[in-house]
Amino acid sequence: MGAKEDILGRVRAALQGDSAVADVPRDYRQSGTMNRDQLIEHHTDRLVDYKAEVKVVSAAELSQAITEYLANARSVVVPHGLDAEWVASLTHADVVTDSPEVPVPVDQLNATDAVVTSSAVSVAESGTIILDGTPTQGRRAISLVPDHHVCVVPASTIVEILPEALPRLEPTQPQTWISGPSATSDIELERVEGVHGPRRLSVIIVQDA
Repeated sequence: MGAKEDILGRVRAALQGDSAVADVPRDYRQSGTMNRDQLIEHHTDRLVDYKAEVKVVSAAELSQAITEYLANARSVVVPHGLDAEWVASLTHADVVTDSPEVPVPVDQLNATDAVVTSSAVSVAESGTIILDGTPTQGRRAISLVPDHHVCVVPASTIVEILPEALPRLEPTQPQTWISGPSATSDIELERVEGVHGPRRLSVIIVQDA
């Protein structure tokens, strides 16, 4: 039997439900050892290395930090579940709310300067921020189309390694995994930003009270 027949045979067996499911060993590291301050420092280091902007603030300083990042923005989109107090100081910009009932059209999103979202969980080891489509984060389009993404990361949602992050996510929700601003070096090893997402990523880590 050739490789093709072998593969097709396995597919047929799987479709018929006759294929035995092998046990997958789970002997990899599943938890980290860093404390909260170390997680914040490690996550910040990774994000800065990816050319993201990072501020670490208290809850009382969050609104001001968002306003500083969006000082030059004329239009901002936010998901319908975002705390209105976070963007209350953006009096200089047109703030539009995106919701399942009234989604912002793509052409309007394309003309929007920035988006503000929260986040579900972050992985310090890889500098990854994960959005899962819940009301504080919204649908994937609003975080991928505008050029500038201001992302709020509660310190309590930062974990050290990926196996700690996955159980915190709802697998049926649409997810967006972010590791720095959108960029590619595929053509002649020249870095180009904004290829498939925001050119600018500003992260605000909010320390717990």
